[in-house]
Order: sequence, then C-alpha cells, then structure tokens
Amino acid sequence: MMPSRSNAAAGITKSKVKYSKLSNTDDGYIGIQFKKSPSKIPYKAISLATVLFLIGTLLIVIGSLLLTGYISPGGNERAIPVLIIGILVFLPGFYHLRIAYYAFQGYRGYSYDDIPDFDD
Repeated sequence: MMPSRSNAAAGITKSKVKYSKLSNTDDGYIGIQFKKSPSKIPYKAISLATVLFLIGTLLIVIGSLLLTGYISPGGNERAIPVLIIGILVFLPGFYHLRIAYYAFQGYRGYSYDDIPDFDD
C-alpha cells in the first residue's frame, strides 16, 4: 500500500512519511540520474556484421586471385567488380565488429550503444 499525502484542508493525516525542507545548497540533481544503465548486447547486429565481414573477406580473396590470374587468366573484367563488391561488404562488417570487440574489452569511449540494433 502506497502512503498518501496529508490533506491539509480537511486536517486528515493518513501518512507517516516525514517531509523535510531541502537544503539551500541542493541544486536539484541527484547522483543516480547520471549513472549509465548497462547497455544491451545487440546479438543480431553483431552476427550480421560477422556475416558481412566473412563474405567481404571471401570476395576480396577471390577477386585478388582473379586479378592475379591464379584462378583464370585475363580475368580483369570479372576481378574488378568482385573486388569492389568485396570491399563494400567488408568495410561495414569490419567497422561494427571492431566496435563490438572494443566494447567487449571495455575500452573507453566504446559501447554496444554505438552499434545499430535491429530489434524493434
């Protein structure tokens, strides 16, 4: 049961809560409002970043092998697009995995809040 305030007009007191005057040095802030709650780990976003990182790495390796002629000679027409797509897929995966790793290790300035979460 929640205590209620006293009704001054009717003179009825139902509460045993003691009220006190605030000190003059109180600036209206309390320490708990500045504490940061622990952030939730975005597992879906980290798994997506891992998949993007692995696919991008695979495409960069295949594009490099095509470019050097190890897989098929004279494959510059196929190698350049594969390399470009590989780099475009690799970069966001690497970026988000790096943030997740630094947040996991507890580096200053890195948090799981920096990774976009896909949970609605």
